[in-house]
Amino acid sequence: MEQNNSYTFQTDDFILAPKKGEAIQLPKKEKPFWKSFMKRILSNKGTSISLFTIILIILYAFLAPIFSPYTLNGVNASETNLSPRIPFLEDIGIFNGYTDKVSPNYHYFGTDNLGRDIWTRVALGTRLSLYISAIAMIIDLGIGLIYGLVSGYIGGKVDIVMQRITEVMSTIPTMIVVTLLLVVLKPGMGSIVIAMILTGWINMSRIIRAQVLKLKEQEFVLAAKTIGVSNFTIIFKEILPNTVGQIIVTFMFSIPTAIFLEAFLAFIGLGIPAPLASLGSMINDGYKSALVFPHMIIFPVTILGLLMLSFNIMADGLRDLLDPQLKER
Repeated sequence: MEQNNSYTFQTDDFILAPKKGEAIQLPKKEKPFWKSFMKRILSNKGTSISLFTIILIILYAFLAPIFSPYTLNGVNASETNLSPRIPFLEDIGIFNGYTDKVSPNYHYFGTDNLGRDIWTRVALGTRLSLYISAIAMIIDLGIGLIYGLVSGYIGGKVDIVMQRITEVMSTIPTMIVVTLLLVVLKPGMGSIVIAMILTGWINMSRIIRAQVLKLKEQEFVLAAKTIGVSNFTIIFKEILPNTVGQIIVTFMFSIPTAIFLEAFLAFIGLGIPAPLASLGSMINDGYKSALVFPHMIIFPVTILGLLMLSFNIMADGLRDLLDPQLKER
């Protein structure tokens, strides 16, 4: 018994055979996200230069004291107020350490009024400022993250009460809160961290709450609720991963603010007590002699300015990379 089968061919059922010497091009494998993300960062000049500057300053802060023959409080009465002296550059007439005193030693950033090496002190001060800012911002991130997730997801009266609390706290200037707290507490690293934590989490919580309010009405969240997924799982496995971009950008913008706040407190005498030194305390020590010995204030101010500028440019670049729609507006 014969069976008639009719076939209908489509135009895309066949492909042309490659010519002689040509190979069939197979589809390329997608690159991992982190590789493509780093490529996009490096393709942006401003972001890549800022990233390089931040890495360079961090390496300086942690490696310079290790290889330096000087210490944080190495007082030397015979080498007070020396100008910067750097090998090779002194041969062309710059950074030659020319002062009334002659020293055989090299001080890349010069010395202060006690004969302490400013190169080493600025490195250790930068490290301390980064430590304090990082600790404060990580704790702020945790508090703001939980506060914003709970407020945005639960909503209703809970959200109203929690937002009224943040509004009241945000109306009080941060400088007043921090200064009053440090007047009551004993000056030190712990006191500064506590003071920075008090109001530093508010901005993070507001941004997270706004993201949660937008995401909790999305289809994937409603689908998870329909199949009986717990609220805890929805918050931390469905909503939180979709807010990572905003968290990173907000965190990066908050770091220079924290660094400046710590430097400001140290500058007005409410920061790290001696013999420790941060960038703010070094600026406080150097500005008194800035007209006569400008090198005492130029180098800590330069490092502080580069840190703040680099973090801000880096955060701005990350915001464009993580949310391209913002760039189109």
